[in-house]
Amino acid sequence: MKPLDDHAPPAQPAAPIAAGGEAGWRSLQWWPTVVAIAFAAFVALDLFRGEEHGGELASIVAASGLVYLAAAALERPRFAWPVFIGSVVVITAAKLGLVGMDATWILLGLAALFLGYGLLRGAARSADGLPLQTIAMVGFGAVAVVALYLNEVAGAYLVAAGLFAHAAWDVYHHRANKVVARSLAEFCCVLDVLLAAAIVVTTVGA
Repeated sequence: MKPLDDHAPPAQPAAPIAAGGEAGWRSLQWWPTVVAIAFAAFVALDLFRGEEHGGELASIVAASGLVYLAAAALERPRFAWPVFIGSVVVITAAKLGLVGMDATWILLGLAALFLGYGLLRGAARSADGLPLQTIAMVGFGAVAVVALYLNEVAGAYLVAAGLFAHAAWDVYHHRANKVVARSLAEFCCVLDVLLAAAIVVTTVGA
């Protein structure tokens, strides 16, 4: 029999390493929330500086409806992310004065194009797909348009209400795992809530 080596180091268990790796992986799953917090802070900066009022964020309400409508029209949940990025480009271009109209109107025009394309390709088969998202787009689009014509305070509160309502829409679709990617639903929910709260805080304090 081979004698035991009293000086040999004890074997190190592998469980803590595996557990640590699993914890690290789980932390990565929260990236949509982290990105949403950073993005909301960036967008809300002008609100707290007093350079912008909440009603001027009406285009974000329209964009929120657009990403769902586009994903439903294409029947590709992950396509919501490219549409969101495109919406940011449109809103930024309008803010910089590169286009001659409010971004809300451009986003509504894009929504109409996606709706038409979805109808042509037969994406209206599922009631909770294109038909439901069209109704939602009409509602959120109406909120965005009306907010453009109200005074600063009323417009700001209407936009905040629209964002809070869309956050609930995000929660529903995140749980159901329908229409858009769950990562987009999580991101959009956090963004909507934080921006709505920032609008309320800055409007009350104005």
